[in-house]
Amino acid sequence: MTKVIFMDIDGTLVNDNGVIPESARLAVKKARENGHLVFICTGRSKAELFDDILEVGFDGIIGGAAGGYMEVNQEVIFHENVKAEDVRQLVAFFDEHGVDFYLESNGGLFASKNCKQHLHSIIEDYVKERPAAKEEVEKGLQPFHDTLIDDQDLIREDINKISFLASDLPFERIEQEFASTFTVIRSTVPLFGENSGELSIPGIHKATAIAKLLEHLNIDKKDTFAYGDGMNDLEMIEYVQHGIAMGNAKEALKQAADDVTDTHDEAGIWNSFLKYGLID
Repeated sequence: MTKVIFMDIDGTLVNDNGVIPESARLAVKKARENGHLVFICTGRSKAELFDDILEVGFDGIIGGAAGGYMEVNQEVIFHENVKAEDVRQLVAFFDEHGVDFYLESNGGLFASKNCKQHLHSIIEDYVKERPAAKEEVEKGLQPFHDTLIDDQDLIREDINKISFLASDLPFERIEQEFASTFTVIRSTVPLFGENSGELSIPGIHKATAIAKLLEHLNIDKKDTFAYGDGMNDLEMIEYVQHGIAMGNAKEALKQAADDVTDTHDEAGIWNSFLKYGLID
């Protein structure tokens, strides 16, 4: 019987250097060959779904703030953007407090004045500390940096989500400022730093999107699997029939999951697909 598999990207499908382990690539391919449906389910917007990800082959995408955008076989079935007045409030606050950020849309990633240079410094420092990771970083993280667009008007109506890098401003202060207008979570990319995070549309998350998608496909929830590593995967992991945390997942997510597999670089996706008979 056909199963539906929902796959987070950062820390799940790709490793900490932004690269897809070959075992994960093969697992997705074989699962689809076996008649199962595999969907990306990510906080990334479509502009961040680079060719090396899409070329793996998926049946659709849940993205754009982890549920604000959905497509099935390249047909858009849902899309909700952040209100322009909320973007205006955010830009003013972050500029005042020196927080570097970027606005995510399906058409591009629009960076604040110093964001691209800040990210460049983060990547440089990371490679200095881990010289063996240089090749993977150039393949995985560098394309993300190069995608950022600066010197553009940041008050936009096509924004799905906002991500901000670490700064001297505590995460809790940012959370307090935007509690009434955004869902605020810590960043799913550890490289961005301790006070980094993401702001998305309230009431929209991976579980609400999966429910809409299953209704669209007329598929029962009992036939669902999901894989994740971060706290923005919590609702998804709790909602599906088989919620599986990666070995590198946050401890709270592991506690909420039905099962825990190995890390991304230890063939966690492949091993779990094999365990549940999704591949053979």
